[in-house]
Amino acid sequence: MDDADKLLISELRHNGRASISDLSTLLGMSRATVRARLDRLQHTGEVIGYSVVLKDDMLSDPVRALMMIGIEGRGTDRIIRQLSGLPQVRAVHSTNGRWDVIAELGTDTLEALDAVLFDIRKFDGVTQSETSLLLSTRKRS
Repeated sequence: MDDADKLLISELRHNGRASISDLSTLLGMSRATVRARLDRLQHTGEVIGYSVVLKDDMLSDPVRALMMIGIEGRGTDRIIRQLSGLPQVRAVHSTNGRWDVIAELGTDTLEALDAVLFDIRKFDGVTQSETSLLLSTRKRS
C-alpha cells in the first residue's frame, strides 16, 4: 500500500459514500486510477467493507471501557464466542503480549459495566483481566 492508497482510504473513512468522481477530484487522480486502486484494495483484503456510523451510535454508550483479558490454555476461541454474544461488547480484538484478547465494552451506567465485568471474569478460562475506562475520544476513524 503506497501513500496514494492511504489517502484514498483516509477519504473513504471520512465519507464511505463518496463517489469515484468525488474521490478523483479530491485526490487529483483520474477516475480510472481511483477505481483500479479501490478494486485492488478490495481484492487484496485491505478494504473489507463499508459501514454507516449513526449519531446515536456515538451517544448510546455513556460508559465505555477496554477490558484486557488473559486466557488459560486453548480457550480463546470459546471465550471470543462468549464475548461476542454479550450485548455490551462492541468489539473483540485478539492481540499479542501480556493480554490474549481486548474487549471494547459499552453500557449505560457504571453499575451495568461492573455487572458485565463480573460476568466476563466468571467465564471458564479467564485467568486475569484489567479494565480501563474510556474518558473521551479524540479521533475516530
